Amino acid sequence: MGKRIFLIGFMGSGKTTIGKLLAERLRWKFIDIDELIERKEGMKISDIFKYKGEPYFRKLERETLEEVIDKNEDMVVATGGGLGANPEALKLMKERGLVVWLDVDFEEFKRRCSKDGNRPLLRLGEKELKDLFDKRNLVYRQAHLRINASESYENILESIMGNLPWRE
Repeated sequence: MGKRIFLIGFMGSGKTTIGKLLAERLRWKFIDIDELIERKEGMKISDIFKYKGEPYFRKLERETLEEVIDKNEDMVVATGGGLGANPEALKLMKERGLVVWLDVDFEEFKRRCSKDGNRPLLRLGEKELKDLFDKRNLVYRQAHLRINASESYENILESIMGNLPWRE
């Protein structure tokens, strides 16, 4: 069975960026769940939300995670913000690998994502967005490892590498 690191966290926490850097450093495969879904569906996530709805997207997310998790290779997996906040998906990830929460505070999230028009959930009002942020953080807290994602990339990578349960 391959080794797996799952990166979870809210939008803009750096899951894809850190995931690519970590996979490169470990010489493991990098998988971005959102990217796989876009390829599979032939459309952007914002369009999936718009034309097929959020429940359809969440089902796709879960199915894609299950496909990825069964591959027998070492991998770093960047999840979408909602997948890591799904208790059943989180349980599955925790059973099959190391789950790392890239934690950013709400103000940092807003700073990073304010100009990104491709994120459907950014259409929510400030209060709804903060409520979603707080609700998801309650689930993210169950990760094996919590990393302050406001640090430099190098510090984040060192923190993760220093906490790997496998000998590298």
